[in-house]
Amino acid sequence: MMKNFTLSLGCSVILCAPAWTQTVPALLTGFLKLNEPVKAEVVVVVPPPEIEKYVGKVEQSSLKDPKWFEEYSKTAKPGVPLPFHEKLGLTKEEYEAYIGLWNKREFKVAQEVGLLLRQGTDGRWNIICSGAAGPITTLRFSEKEDTWKSSNGMMKRIEDIAADPMSILGGWTGKEWKFEEETSLSKLKENFAIGKTSDGKYNILVYRAQELTSSGKRLLDKSLVVRIPITAAAATLVKPKVK
Repeated sequence: MMKNFTLSLGCSVILCAPAWTQTVPALLTGFLKLNEPVKAEVVVVVPPPEIEKYVGKVEQSSLKDPKWFEEYSKTAKPGVPLPFHEKLGLTKEEYEAYIGLWNKREFKVAQEVGLLLRQGTDGRWNIICSGAAGPITTLRFSEKEDTWKSSNGMMKRIEDIAADPMSILGGWTGKEWKFEEETSLSKLKENFAIGKTSDGKYNILVYRAQELTSSGKRLLDKSLVVRIPITAAAATLVKPKVK
């Protein structure tokens, strides 16, 4: 029904720091400080396994009339379950059971990672991420241009996010950037968002890259959700005691 992540800084680095500014961009203040590592978590959303039988029914129903299903899917908010309709292949009772299970989804920590904010010699900022969050490291932010530069191209600002509490990540607000490129061979989309959960407990980074061939075959599908506990956002990683 739902188709639709120990750095050291030498003295020479400090002496050669760019003269223009090392003031952290407003976008990143509040949860990252320059050159101060913080703890974060790569998380995945896991609904109860019982939900699969309802998802399977909807998938089977979508194969009977894919054109209708594609059009109807456009009526839903991003990441939110489709509104009830008889053609989904569920009775009202089954649909209510599905929603009940959806509301029980949980965040599971896939990996604990570290984040470090740095400013490059070109004036752009990047968030160095360890472990599974590594792909975010390649992104570089220009406060003046309000863009993130990736290895694919320039990610430009799009509409701000105000996610519905029923969305896959729950309620959250944030800013989002997007890169999109289409050739005769494939179509590539890359998105990056920074925001805060509605309950005020976490800051989050959301990264998505997807590439499809002209025939619709999936070549790349990478999703990352990194959350930083706000209570620990300003705390540096604990360093081992030197004996």
